[in-house]
Amino acid sequence: MADRLDEEYEGRCPGSQDADEPETTIALSGDGGCIAEARRLAAAFLTQDSTGHGRGIPERVVDLTQLVVSELVTNARKYAPGPILLRLRVARSTVLVEVWDSDTVLPTARAADPERVGQHGLEIVKAVAAHLSMRAETVGKRITAWLPLDSGPA
Repeated sequence: MADRLDEEYEGRCPGSQDADEPETTIALSGDGGCIAEARRLAAAFLTQDSTGHGRGIPERVVDLTQLVVSELVTNARKYAPGPILLRLRVARSTVLVEVWDSDTVLPTARAADPERVGQHGLEIVKAVAAHLSMRAETVGKRITAWLPLDSGPA
């Protein structure tokens, strides 16, 4: 069912792949420095002149993308051994953030609890993303967040 929902969303979303859309895939080691590295590389990718189809990516979108990358890579590092793949793509009005790790267990967002310390990452991603999908793969899982390029709230 999740596959069908993702396909429906991709069909509605201007984030569907076009040949000229900037994209990068980054292999991360999964060690202690990979979270900061992922944030830095995401910001660098989004601020390259060629990334925005002739327009600048709003600073707020770069910040939100770094936040989503940080939360998803942190979860991957915490719960899955080994390497992490980070894929970023800029579409007409969407930034796609996709993180793959080796653990097949899909995460679940917990209910909001102001008393709980930590474990709010997926809540945060859901709050800022226009759409979030989680899919088990043959090996591991893939979590994808679509962030709107407009500077308004998701």
